[in-house]
Amino acid sequence: MRVAIDARELCGRPTGVGRYLTGLLDAWSTSEAARRHQWTLIAPAALEGSSRWAATVEVAGGSGGTMWEQTTLPRAVGAAQADVFFAPGYTAPLTVAAPLVLTIHDVSFFAHPEWFSFREGVRRRQLTAWSARRARAVITDTEFSKSEIKRFIGIDEKRLRVIPLGLAARSDDRSDGRSPIVLYVGSLFQRRRVDRLIRAFDLVADRVPDARLEIVGENRTNPHVDFESIRAGCRHGDRVSIRSYVDDGALASLYNRASVFAFLSEYEGFGLTPLEALAAGVPPVLLDTPVARETCGAGARYVAPSASNDDIAATIAELLSNADARQGVLRHRRDVLNRYDWPLAAAATLSVLEEAAGAR
Repeated sequence: MRVAIDARELCGRPTGVGRYLTGLLDAWSTSEAARRHQWTLIAPAALEGSSRWAATVEVAGGSGGTMWEQTTLPRAVGAAQADVFFAPGYTAPLTVAAPLVLTIHDVSFFAHPEWFSFREGVRRRQLTAWSARRARAVITDTEFSKSEIKRFIGIDEKRLRVIPLGLAARSDDRSDGRSPIVLYVGSLFQRRRVDRLIRAFDLVADRVPDARLEIVGENRTNPHVDFESIRAGCRHGDRVSIRSYVDDGALASLYNRASVFAFLSEYEGFGLTPLEALAAGVPPVLLDTPVARETCGAGARYVAPSASNDDIAATIAELLSNADARQGVLRHRRDVLNRYDWPLAAAATLSVLEEAAGAR
């Protein structure tokens, strides 16, 4: 079987979809079942580190945007003589000849159009719906997202497959070396309430004098939120650090030193970074939403969507200052994390690709 993959999200600094595809490719490259097939990664630029994957990289130059997707990418898929085409990030070329397997991680642009500019919202909704309706199979990460896709796009449930993501190698349960650090990792969107987190941390700092807040993620808010101004306006703003990116070593160090992970998102398709925190021995504090309960279960502390900043601060401060409270969350860690495994996710995804190619 010849598999072509839209690999544009692997260019530059992979986040979100790029990390999802990386996890699958790493697992496929060590899988005997996957290595029987031919894999072609199609990207608008060279892919750093791609030599570790059992795949050919085809550079189809361009911007990697919608025009590239709809014009250059389908020609490259045709040239690869693909038996199946895998689009891991919401949309696909509408004219690609090979059977399509599409992954939709969430449909926030349907559920909350107010979070997107008019033009971007229309583009996402139309292309995602069109791609999903012509796909042989649609993969998503959670039962919550499956129900949302059915609700907003209305495709046949028989074509929808739920395949949970995997996690990278897990650390041990050590508690030594932890600092009173509150950590947030992920792109900064309005729905993730990072502004609320910064203001709540000001109250945490009153209760835990040596606490720090570390925020790592690219600011992708629309309309733009000036988080630096919010930080500067806080009484304890000098104890808040906001960085758009850190390398893997620095990120691992933050996970190993943090005592609490805060992720107050009101809408996710999955939510990978809270699970990465749990895997690193850091108890997450999450907004109480259906998808957070589905993915993290008892391995998190929850605050109500209507919680005040003081309520949020009280929960974070308790976990920072009370080792027993942290252990009360972490004792559920293994049961939660055992559900997330990249080799299992890759094997299930390969099965969907083989089924789609075989039905051509």
